Amino acid sequence: MDTPQKFSPLTIALHWVIALSIIAMLGVGFYMSINEYYPLYDWHKSFGVLIFFVVLVRVWWRVKNGWPVPVRAYPALEHRVAQVTHWVLIVGTVLMPISGMLYSGLGGWGIKVFGWAMVAGNKNPATGQTEPIHAGLAELGEFTHEWLGYVLVVAITLHLAGALKHHWLDKDRTLLRMLGR
Repeated sequence: MDTPQKFSPLTIALHWVIALSIIAMLGVGFYMSINEYYPLYDWHKSFGVLIFFVVLVRVWWRVKNGWPVPVRAYPALEHRVAQVTHWVLIVGTVLMPISGMLYSGLGGWGIKVFGWAMVAGNKNPATGQTEPIHAGLAELGEFTHEWLGYVLVVAITLHLAGALKHHWLDKDRTLLRMLGR
């Protein structure tokens, strides 16, 4: 279990696996979207599904273990910003893959995990064109997936800034305990 002085190896491992995975997925997602580079979508979806299962383990662990206890008392505003940022990160990492799967699955593209079809695509046999299974929900998934990307970038930036502030300005153990020291 976590203490104010030290995080458990599981907390540290889940944090860094999710953090690095989500940052990489955001980078790939923005690259694909900006450059309309479609060959990466199958990889993006495959890793997104895998990350989703790790995210579920992290959420389970957070519920079981509780929220991290601050290493010391902080001003109320700073504590509130940290709480909101942590909630946005947890909820965002759950909703990001769900919205992506909603967008892809109901948009008719299907969901493949390294070539294995979890949800089959929906192609019109006469035209060969992909057709949505439910256009409205697919659009909701697309909108949510896109905007959550921006929200997560802001939350990750705040989280990093807070960690560096704790380390360099406050000179406390906040960052060190997430590094396992």
